[in-house]
Amino acid sequence: MAKVTWNGVVLAESDACEVVEGNQYFPPDSLNMDYFKPISKTTGCPWKGTASYYDIVVDGNVNSGAAWYYAEPKPAANNIKGYVAFYSNKVKVEA
Repeated sequence: MAKVTWNGVVLAESDACEVVEGNQYFPPDSLNMDYFKPISKTTGCPWKGTASYYDIVVDGNVNSGAAWYYAEPKPAANNIKGYVAFYSNKVKVEA
């Protein structure tokens, strides 16, 4: 079971994560979306496609761009479509 926490709350928890390049990607139904705020930031990956980002907001505290996902990944990364990964230097990821 993998789990992500920040500021005392569980952001995601699942035993059905996908691991890509050392990152745990959590399925959409494992996320506590009350703490996720979509932002306009995007980045590109040559083989995964365009990543979109979330700020994490807990009790008014903002963790900027702490999570990302691929809404429409390239075919090689289709296994993580809609799954969310987190920067381990911004949140606590336990696998």
